[in-house]
Formats: sequence, structure tokens, C-alpha cells
Amino acid sequence: MHIFIGRIDLNIFKVIAADISTDVVVLTDERLEHIRSRHPNDIERYFDCLRCLVEEPDYILEANKPSTAVLLKRFSEAGKNFQLVLRLKTAADPDGRMNSIITFMKVYDSKYQQFLRTKKILYKRE
Repeated sequence: MHIFIGRIDLNIFKVIAADISTDVVVLTDERLEHIRSRHPNDIERYFDCLRCLVEEPDYILEANKPSTAVLLKRFSEAGKNFQLVLRLKTAADPDGRMNSIITFMKVYDSKYQQFLRTKKILYKRE
């Protein structure tokens, strides 16, 4: 099973892959359990942030795997920063696969700034 999270802007995410097959983003049960076990309470506390994060990321960073993006988002009103790893479905992937969240976590400001210093920025929200 999977949970519908939102829709990505294909024009923005083409910096990762030119042949993205769908704009739908889901969170599978298996990945939900992964997030719960590795980052306790983040998904329960901040689930409502997921849609905004995938639909309006502040940054898209290069990931270490193909067709994968690292998204960063700062929610100023809450004073929180988040990282999300998103696997994109491309033409090479089998039917039935969707863009899916690999992991999600709250990150401290120092880690957020470290990502911006050390990772390749592919997209920055204006």
C-alpha cells in the first residue's frame, strides 16, 4: 500500500531526470516504517509538511544514486528544517512504480547549512 503525498513540478525536477514518467509522489508502507524506526516521531509530528516539501522545495540537491533527489525545505514559521530523499520514476522503470519518498527527517540548522556547502545544488527556489 501507499499514501498519496502530492505532485511534483516536472519542470523543476527535470534537473534530476529528463524522462520522469509521472508527477505523483507516494509514501509506501515499507518506507513509512523505515522513517518511523530511524527518525522516531518525525513523521507523526511533521507529516503535514510532506506535501509542501515535495511540491515547493527550497533546494534540490544532487543525490548519490541515479533518478534520486535530496530536497531541503525550511519552514520559517515553525523554525524547522527538513530533508527528504525522493526516488523519481523514469521511463526506464517498470510500470506501476511511482515517485516515492525514500526517507524524511527534521535536520538541525547546522546540518542544513552543511548540505548547502557540500552538496551540488541543482535547483534553488527564488
